[in-house]
Amino acid sequence: MVDKNGAVIADYPALPRRARTNYASRDYVQAALAGYVRIGRPAMGHTANEPILPMAAPIASGQAQPPAVLVGVTALTAPGFLDALRHSRIGDSSGGFLLISPQDKLFVSSSSPDMELKPTPAPGVNPLHDRAMAGFRGTGITVNARGEEEVSAMVSVPSVGWFVVAHLPSRDAFATIGRLQHFLVKNAIMATTAFMFLSALGLYFVFRPLFHAVDRAERMTRGDLPLEPLPVGRHDEVGHLLMAFNRLLSKLNDNQAELAYLAHHDKLTGLPNRALLADRLHQLLAQAQRNNQHVAVLFLDLDGFKQINDNLGHEAGDEALRQVADRFALIVRQADTPARIGGDEFVLLLSSPGDKAEQAASVVAAKCIDTLKTPVMLGDSECVVGVSIGIALGDGFSTSDSLLLAADQAMYQAKNAGRGRYVIHTLAPSSQPA
Repeated sequence: MVDKNGAVIADYPALPRRARTNYASRDYVQAALAGYVRIGRPAMGHTANEPILPMAAPIASGQAQPPAVLVGVTALTAPGFLDALRHSRIGDSSGGFLLISPQDKLFVSSSSPDMELKPTPAPGVNPLHDRAMAGFRGTGITVNARGEEEVSAMVSVPSVGWFVVAHLPSRDAFATIGRLQHFLVKNAIMATTAFMFLSALGLYFVFRPLFHAVDRAERMTRGDLPLEPLPVGRHDEVGHLLMAFNRLLSKLNDNQAELAYLAHHDKLTGLPNRALLADRLHQLLAQAQRNNQHVAVLFLDLDGFKQINDNLGHEAGDEALRQVADRFALIVRQADTPARIGGDEFVLLLSSPGDKAEQAASVVAAKCIDTLKTPVMLGDSECVVGVSIGIALGDGFSTSDSLLLAADQAMYQAKNAGRGRYVIHTLAPSSQPA
């Protein structure tokens, strides 16, 4: 027994060490001095050298504060207390029980003695334990500290705020189910053997369209057949599956078309990019070689574009490039190819310019220069952008690289000559193969 100051005033059995100890700082003593019965945090007893549970209760006196508090301890292993719990097992398995104090984050008692008075796992280690510490009561499946899967059930001990966990390894918990499964499988095999032939016929009838669909799908993946919708013969589950596959195939074709477009077009302006330009130029040269035609390539580089980027920012520069690309696209014919090959550089391929290729290219170049005489609108600002153009003329036996290089060099000549103009360079006739 201790007084309101925490000093020992009575002791049984009498121990000199207790008389010299002040218990005022103990949480359970403080609660009893406030008028409550309280069970303290389980701890290892110094005298008995075994786990104990301290508790305290006020001695009523009719005063606002009890004049004394009765303090006692009991060993967790005391007969009739928790000894039954500590030695409990579920059936013949290795399952057992845990008694947990959530406010102390402590294993009070356990059927495994090595876990007694040990701290509970840190948050995040065991999700089911975290839920139980937060107030969940029920059953669940978790993995213990030894890495074994267990089935656990949690129930509260309301008088002390603790909860009990009963745990059983999953292999033992579901052993009966396993035996039942074995029994059912064995009898199912015996029962279905007699009907196997009829069942096989029925399954073949049901899944015959699916077999055909799988065969066609495999041939499409090998490239033997084009990617096209599978035939839907009926509107049952198999038919619904085939229709779902056809919808997925349609989306795949759409995505492939979109990817193919993005791979060959400039993302900013929507014009063909360098890859598509090279392909078109290759086709144009092949056509010119067959028909003994001329080839005209215009290399365009904007004048004054850097000032837009420097003064108004890159977003304004991007908008200027989009507007310029739209104007160039309106000038050329549908058979011609306008392309953006990077930065403020554009290339125009003239398809079948005829015998007067130089005149046709000059007309197109003049139109490109004239169309940029009207300022581009960038927000509230009017900005003037010009263009210098190099024109390369060749025949079907010219190479792509020689045409582009010649047009590029002619463009630099136009810039050096004062910009806003075009220069024509005619490649020498290529030697034709014998």
